[in-house]
Amino acid sequence: MTSGDPGRHQAPDLDAAVASATVDPGNLGGFPRRAWQVLGATASPLVGVATRCARDPRTAGVLGAGPRVATFLARSHRRSAGAGTDDSVVPVRPTPLLALQALVDEVLIALFHHPDLVPGPGDFAPAAADLRHTRDLFFAKGWLERPERYHRDPPVPDDVAVTRERTLDLTYDHLTFASGWEPDPAEVGRERWLAHEANSAVHAWVSSPPADGGSWLVCVHGFGMGSSGFMDLRAFRAPQLRRQGIGVVVPVLPLHGPRASGRVRGEDLMTIDLVDSMHGVAQAVWDVRRVVAWLRATRGATRVGLLGYSFGGLVASLVASLEDDLAFVVAGIPVVDLPELFRRHSRPHTARLAEASGVLGPVADDVHRVVSPLAMTCRVPRGHRYIFAGLADRMSTFGQARRLWLHWDRPELVAYAGGHVGFFWSKDARRMVDEAVTRWLVPSR
Repeated sequence: MTSGDPGRHQAPDLDAAVASATVDPGNLGGFPRRAWQVLGATASPLVGVATRCARDPRTAGVLGAGPRVATFLARSHRRSAGAGTDDSVVPVRPTPLLALQALVDEVLIALFHHPDLVPGPGDFAPAAADLRHTRDLFFAKGWLERPERYHRDPPVPDDVAVTRERTLDLTYDHLTFASGWEPDPAEVGRERWLAHEANSAVHAWVSSPPADGGSWLVCVHGFGMGSSGFMDLRAFRAPQLRRQGIGVVVPVLPLHGPRASGRVRGEDLMTIDLVDSMHGVAQAVWDVRRVVAWLRATRGATRVGLLGYSFGGLVASLVASLEDDLAFVVAGIPVVDLPELFRRHSRPHTARLAEASGVLGPVADDVHRVVSPLAMTCRVPRGHRYIFAGLADRMSTFGQARRLWLHWDRPELVAYAGGHVGFFWSKDARRMVDEAVTRWLVPSR
């Protein structure tokens, strides 16, 4: 180490050390003593790195990805055998490409388990206490029986600021306004949630149509997106839709992009504090509904469609359960049950602690009823509902999409042979979105 920077390791000069060393016959083979010292100093940091990697939950997750895929394929094969007697079972045909996409998902899931995001032993009891308090409050207010009543009807935003931005060949507007959403004054976790100051402002990327035809698509992004208007609008094919006369809005979800307060985008939504994740979903629904209200009040929107991917599929499904007069809703690779998702993706040690404390048990399920589309009635007509999902999706899983499909009375479903991120390359998923847009949004000629 150097005296000027005691926290840094200075890389040893191996060549110079060996050249200047004298032979010590007392050492093995007469190898230079200084060379042994240098090799030791060089190896020490490498040993430290190896030790940290061994303790990192991501390492075990990546190494276990292959066996988990093999187990998934075997279980899928057994479930598919029941397709002949149960028409709600979608058969899965294992192929090398399907296995590869499942493997990609499993590796990505493992990499999301950052050590800094793993809850400590002291985190479980407070989180469980918050859940119990919240469950009792929701029961007293009748929100467990009528979960839609937890959500207030939001007003049209009256403090909207718009700035024009351009990235490469894409010009779009950056919309901002105060969210105005707050947890009920009696809820625990209220002050913790409101402490995320950047989250109090809504941001949205807006691609306006060339002429005001009244058709708009509100797109709800997935976990970890929202940092780039250019990337988000491209992901939802805004330039193509604009050529069809359709405007596109991508609201940035709570604690994402410019609204984030953690080092990892959206990390404060995915913690063991399931009251926080419930608040995040509730605020996302409120913010999206305010964007819809703004489009109708100020941009002459007469046809508004809703498209959500992954975590955004959860938000879109909830908005469709609360908002009237939507042209259609597409839930793509949707999450519909966050507690179940946490149970599925928790590492074994975390799962044991969570089970012992009750963090991921029935109380969490009760609290999340107010943000579950499975506990509400969809207001969009059945023929205007669409779902697509990957049969090898290891993140949100096909099972969650199937539960929504059954709850929505089996609307049109595309089950593509791929993983979570594979929908980007699924022609069938793209065809479904194009069909919904063309049928319900494209202006009449």
